[in-house]
Amino acid sequence: VRLHNCGLQKPEPLLDTDRFTLSFNTQHRKKHQDSKALWKHEAVQKYLETLNKEYQQVSHLLRADSKNDFEQRTLRRRCADLSPIAVVFQELKEAEREVQELEAMCRELDSRDEKQLLELALEEKKTLDKKVNMLCRKLFQLLVPKEKYDRSHVVLEVTAGRTTGGDICQQFTKEMFEMYQNYADYKRWTFDVVNYTPAEIGGLHHAAAHISGEDVFRHLKYEGGTHRVQRIPETGLSSRMQRIHTGTMSVIVLPQPEEVDVKVDPKDLRIDTFRAKGAGGQHVNKTDSAVRIVHLPTGLAVECQQERSQQLNKEIALRTLRAKLYQQMIEKQLSQEQSARKLQLGTRAQSERIRTYNFTQDRVTDHRISYDARNIKEILSGKEALDKLINRLLEFAEIEAVTEYLENLQALEGGRG
Repeated sequence: VRLHNCGLQKPEPLLDTDRFTLSFNTQHRKKHQDSKALWKHEAVQKYLETLNKEYQQVSHLLRADSKNDFEQRTLRRRCADLSPIAVVFQELKEAEREVQELEAMCRELDSRDEKQLLELALEEKKTLDKKVNMLCRKLFQLLVPKEKYDRSHVVLEVTAGRTTGGDICQQFTKEMFEMYQNYADYKRWTFDVVNYTPAEIGGLHHAAAHISGEDVFRHLKYEGGTHRVQRIPETGLSSRMQRIHTGTMSVIVLPQPEEVDVKVDPKDLRIDTFRAKGAGGQHVNKTDSAVRIVHLPTGLAVECQQERSQQLNKEIALRTLRAKLYQQMIEKQLSQEQSARKLQLGTRAQSERIRTYNFTQDRVTDHRISYDARNIKEILSGKEALDKLINRLLEFAEIEAVTEYLENLQALEGGRG
C-alpha cells in the first residue's frame, strides 16, 4: 500500500498500512491530531500542489491526443488516480477562500445595525468549517489507499481475563461481545456466532463470530487487543464496600478473505465432538453436534457449536482454522518486513492494553490516541458512539500514515541537499 506517486524521486514509503499500528505518543505527532491540522502543514501543501500540477499536465497531454495507444492508456490510468485527489484539493482551496472572505467581512461588521448580518455570516462560517473538516478527512482517505485486507470479512473472538474476586471479567466479556453484535447490526453486517461458552453466573468465558459485510476488517482492525474494565461489582462484599475491581478481556480480529488458499492435511487434524453449551435451542446438551478441531503441528484449536448438524459445524470450524493459519502466514510475512518503528496494531500485540472502560467515572479511554469518551452505556450499545470512536482511530491512522511518509520524503530530500 503506497501513497500515490507524484512523479518525484523518493524512497520506498515505509508507511505500509498493512503493518499499521496506533502509536501517537510523540510530541511531533500531537501537532497533527486531526486532518485539518495536518492539511495546514507546509510539506502536505507542497506534496498536494505537486500532485495537482501533475494532474494538470496529464490532463493536457490527454487532450493533445498525440500519444500512441499504450501511452494513452498509461495517462488515462494516471489521470483516474489523480483526478479524485485534485478535485478535493481544489474544493478545499475554494472553501478556505470563502472562509477567509467571511472572516474579513466579520471583522468589518461590528456596528449594532449590522448585528443580524454578523450572526448570519458567523453561521455560514460554521457551516464552511464543517465542510473543510469533511474535505480534509476525505482527502487523506484518498491519499492513503485501502489496505489489502480492508474489505475482508473477519473472525472476531472474545476471551475473558482473570481478576481477584467477583466475575466482572466474564460479565464484561459478555457485554463486549454483545457490543460488537449490536455494532454489526448498526453497520448492517451479518454476525454469525460460531462458538459461545457461557460462564456460570451469567457472564461469558469465550465466544467467536464470523462477521461479513462491507469493509468489516477496516472498521474492526484496531479493536484487537486487551480491553480493561474498572467497576464496582453488583453483588458481594465489594459491592457493599464500594470497592472498585479491575479486570480484562481480550479481542482478536482476524481478516478472512472470501477465498483463503491454505492447504490443511487431514492427518494433521484431531477432531473431537461434544455436546453444545450454547445459549439455547432444543439441540443443546442433547446431541454431540459441537466440533473441536486441533491443528497438531501448530497447536491451534477451534470450536463450532453454531449449527445442529455436526457436519456443518465441522465445515465452519475448518474455515475458521484456515483463517487462523492464514493469519499466521500474514504475521510471518509482516514481521519480516516490519519497519524500525514498533507499531501497535490489534492482533499483533494482544498483551498491550488498548482501552479502559471506567464505570465509576463513566468514561472510556483509548490509550493509543489519548481519546476520552463519556457515557459507557452509549459505547456498549454498539451504535453511533462506538462508530465515532472507531472512526477517530481510523482518522489517526491515516494521519500517522501521511506524516510518516512525508518524514521519509523530507529525510531523503535533506540527504540529497
